Amino acid sequence: MTKNGRIVKGIGGFYYVDADDVIYECKARGSFRKKNITPMVGDNVSITVNDNAENTIDEIYTRKNQLTRPPLSNLDTLFIVASIVDPKINTLVIDRMISIAEYKEIEPVLVLTKIDLDDGYSEYVDIYKNAGFKVIVCDNTTGEGSEEIKPLLAGKISAFTGNTGVGKSSLLNIIFPHLHLETGATSKKLGRGKHTTRHCELYKTDGGYIADTPGFSSVELERYERISKEELPYCFREFVPYLDNCKFATNCRHINDKGCAVTQAIANGLISKSRHDSYVSMYNDVKDLKEWEK
Repeated sequence: MTKNGRIVKGIGGFYYVDADDVIYECKARGSFRKKNITPMVGDNVSITVNDNAENTIDEIYTRKNQLTRPPLSNLDTLFIVASIVDPKINTLVIDRMISIAEYKEIEPVLVLTKIDLDDGYSEYVDIYKNAGFKVIVCDNTTGEGSEEIKPLLAGKISAFTGNTGVGKSSLLNIIFPHLHLETGATSKKLGRGKHTTRHCELYKTDGGYIADTPGFSSVELERYERISKEELPYCFREFVPYLDNCKFATNCRHINDKGCAVTQAIANGLISKSRHDSYVSMYNDVKDLKEWEK
């Protein structure tokens, strides 16, 4: 029997496919390995359900997007979760993740957590709202603010991601108590959280799917997802209205170039210095990158 479905979990070479509200354990056909194709959580697939043999994934349909870290495909929305403290907010990590989402044509939403521990979050709300992003602030203790998230999930495939220890699983448990996701405290010695999510998994809810993902570090982001220096400015959406107005538009790096409309917008208070600082850091990381190294 042939069915169409979606991969919701993959562990140890087995893939779990949601087809007609039934989860089927499947193995991928050997032909995928020969073509160097690895099934991903989020993939739309065709499977064969067998009575006396393993169920098999026969076809992986075209992905509209995919992330390497976290390994997910066909995302609509990426909720980037960042804590104000414990661990301390890192705007470069946030901006890296936002730029990757923009590059992959996934809508980024910023969620600031642990506001009960520090009330100095308004400057970050202003930075990202002024840049054109949806920003939600949440108290992980009371759940205040989390009600703004649920309507954004309906009918979408969404992932929650962010640095380890920021409270992703805690946040999802507040929104969907039935998930009972494992959570862990931040290590005081290391200043970062413990990995409580060990693999990507999609959970079906509200007519869509949500993914809890393993935490990551900024080093892992640099290694797994790189954007060329030519494409990078277009991944900062507040830069885009100014890119064609630079004096030397085709060669402008948008760093400290003469006649740069982006740096002039920063001077005029139209683009935040924090966001531009992240851009410069990311530009310097890839400016000498060869095509084969991407």
